[in-house]
Amino acid sequence: MEVLLRRFNDPSQSPVDLFADLVTQLRPVRYNDGDSVTLAIHALCHLLANHADLRVGFRRNLLALLNQHEQVSLYASVGILPNTGFFSEAARRISHKLLPEVIDLTHLKDILSHFFNRPSDEVWVGLVPDSCWLDLLNILRLDKEPGKATTPPVVLQVSKAIRVLSHRISAIGLEPELVRHEPSIEEFESPFLAQNPEALAYLTRYENWWINPDSQCDDDKQLLVLLDQCNKLIERIHRHAALEGTSIRLTFVLKRLQQHLDRFAILLALLDSLREDRTGRASYAIAIGLFKTLVHAQCRKNDLYEHWRQSVGLLALRVTENASRAGEHYITETRSEYFAMWRSALGAGFIVAFMAMSKLYIGKYELAPLTYALLVGLNYGLGFVLIHVLHCTLATKQPAMTAAAIAASIDEHSGKQPDLENLTSLIASLVRSQLAAILGNVFLAIPMSIALGLAVFWLTGVPFIDTEQAGYLLDGIHPLHSGALVYAAIAGIGLFLSGLIAGYYDNLGTYNNIPRRLIQLKWLRRILGAERQQKFARYVENNLGALAGNFFFGCMLGAIPALSTLLGLPLDVRHITFSSAYLGFASVAFDFHLAWGVVAWSVAGIALIGCTNLAVSFSLALITALRARQVSFAQEKMLLASVLKRLIHHPREFFLPPKAIKSTVPEQSAQVD
Repeated sequence: MEVLLRRFNDPSQSPVDLFADLVTQLRPVRYNDGDSVTLAIHALCHLLANHADLRVGFRRNLLALLNQHEQVSLYASVGILPNTGFFSEAARRISHKLLPEVIDLTHLKDILSHFFNRPSDEVWVGLVPDSCWLDLLNILRLDKEPGKATTPPVVLQVSKAIRVLSHRISAIGLEPELVRHEPSIEEFESPFLAQNPEALAYLTRYENWWINPDSQCDDDKQLLVLLDQCNKLIERIHRHAALEGTSIRLTFVLKRLQQHLDRFAILLALLDSLREDRTGRASYAIAIGLFKTLVHAQCRKNDLYEHWRQSVGLLALRVTENASRAGEHYITETRSEYFAMWRSALGAGFIVAFMAMSKLYIGKYELAPLTYALLVGLNYGLGFVLIHVLHCTLATKQPAMTAAAIAASIDEHSGKQPDLENLTSLIASLVRSQLAAILGNVFLAIPMSIALGLAVFWLTGVPFIDTEQAGYLLDGIHPLHSGALVYAAIAGIGLFLSGLIAGYYDNLGTYNNIPRRLIQLKWLRRILGAERQQKFARYVENNLGALAGNFFFGCMLGAIPALSTLLGLPLDVRHITFSSAYLGFASVAFDFHLAWGVVAWSVAGIALIGCTNLAVSFSLALITALRARQVSFAQEKMLLASVLKRLIHHPREFFLPPKAIKSTVPEQSAQVD
C-alpha cells in the first residue's frame, strides 16, 4: 500500500491509473468480504494520517481527478433510466453486455466504470461502513488544498447537473401517459414545471454568493416544497394506476421521473451543505451516499434483471392484485361456500372427462406436430373457458390466485408483527378449499371417463382405446416412470403463467377501457340490444382476465408436445384431473382387470402429480406476489410452527369447514303498547 501511495507524488503518473491501481489493491478476493476491505481502508487512513507527504500527493491527485474531467453526465445520467423506452433500453443492455461500449476517459462517468469494472464491485463498496469512508475524507483535509477565488469546478459541475435534471423533470412531467392519469397537470400549474424557474433562480443566486459571500443567497425551502409536491403527485398517479390499470410505458416513465427527483434532491442537499460550510466537511456524508449509489448504478448498468425489476414493478403489482382479488373467491370460509366449491369442482371433473376423450380421439390420427398442437390446444383452451363460463372450478387454477391473496394478507402487516393466527386460519381455509376442489374434480372425472369409455364400446362394439394405448396412459401417470413428476412441474409452471396472463388481461381491459368501448359499438347494439350489450360489457369487464388465462393455459398445454418434437427434447405435461380421467379410460380398456399394484401406483401417481402441480404453481405465484409488493416475510418458522400446531390440535379445520354457529341470543318478546 505504501509503495502505491509513493507513486501519487510522481508528477508523471496519471491520476486515473493511480486510482485504478488503488481500487484493484482494495478489491477483496471474495466480493462479499467487507471486513478485509474495511481493514485495507483503515490501513490507508493510517498511512495518510502519519505521512504528510503521502497525504498531499493523494489529495492533489484526487482533486485533479475531480476538477479535470466532465462530471455532469455522472450526476445527471448514471443510475437514471434514459429517454428511450423499456424495450429499447433492454436491447441496449443486451448489446452492451455482449460488446461493451468504448470508455471515454475524459468523462468521470466512464472513469468510474473503469475503476469498478466488475459487477460485484458494488457489493464490497456497499459493505464498507460509511464511518470508514468518512474517516478517509476527514484525514485528507480537502479544504487545505490551495484554490482559486472562483467557484470550484466540482460546485459548478453539480450546479450544471441540477439544471439538466430540472429541465428533464419538466419535460417528463408533460408525458401524455402522466396527463392521462392526472389531468390536473394541464388544468393547473404543474409542480413539474414550476420547479424549473425556481431551480434556475436558486442556482444563479448560489453561484453569485459563492463568488461574493456578501450577496443574498436564500435557502432552498421553496424548491424543496415544489419537489415534495412532485413526489406527492407521483404517489397519486401510482394509486390511480393501481385502480384503473397501468402499462409498461407508464411504469417506465414514473420510475424515470422518480429517479430524476431523487437525484435532484441529493445534489441540492449537497449544495446546501456547502452553503453552510465551505470546507466541505458537512457534505461528506451526502457525498459518500452518492458515491455508493453511483458505483451501484455503474456496476448494474447492463444488468437486464435490474432493468426489468425497476421498470415493471407497478405492472407486476397490478397483475398480482388482480390475481389476489380473484383468489379470494377460491377460499371458502363457511359450510355453504365449501359445498358450493364441491359442486363447482364436480362440474369441472365432468367437463374434463370429455376434454380428455377429445384429446385421445385427436391422438388417434397421424397428424403433423403443428396441426396436432393446434387441435389439442384448442381442445384444452376452449374446454377451460367452458369450465369458467359455467362457473365450475378446476382445482389447479386455484394456487396462482390464492397465493396472491396470501401475499396481500402478509403485505397488510408489512412493517409490523403479522397476525399469525389469522394467517394460519387463512392457510387452513385454503387447504380445505383446495382439497375440496381436487377431490371434486377427481371423483367425477374418473367415473365419467369410465362411463364414456363404456358408452363408446356399447355403441360401436369397439373399445375407445386399445390395451397398448391404455398401458401407455398408465405408464405416463406412474410416479417412477417416464418423468411424470417433471412433466407435472412443467404443467405447474404453465398454471403459474396462466395466473399472470389473467392478471395482465384484467389490467389491459381496465387500462384500455374495453368495457366502455364495447358499449359504444353500434353494430353490437343492433345485434344484442342495449340491455344485453350492457350485460356483455360488464361480463367482459369482470371475466376478461380469467377467460384469457384459461384459454392461453390450454394453448400452452397443447404446444408443449409440438415444442418437444421441434427441439428434440422429452417435454410433456401432466395434470391431475386429466391423469385421473386417463385412469378411467385405461380401466375400461383392460375390462377392469388391473392388478392391485398397478392401481396403487396409478393412484399414488395421480396424488403426486397433483401435489407437484399445486406446489410449483403456488410457490412461484407467492414469490412473485411478494416481490411485486416489495415485502419479505421473515417469520416463516413462526408461521410453520403455528400451522403445525393448528393441524395437531384442530385437524378438522384443514379438511372440513367450521360448523355453523347457532345464535344463542333469545328472541325478544314483542312489546305491546
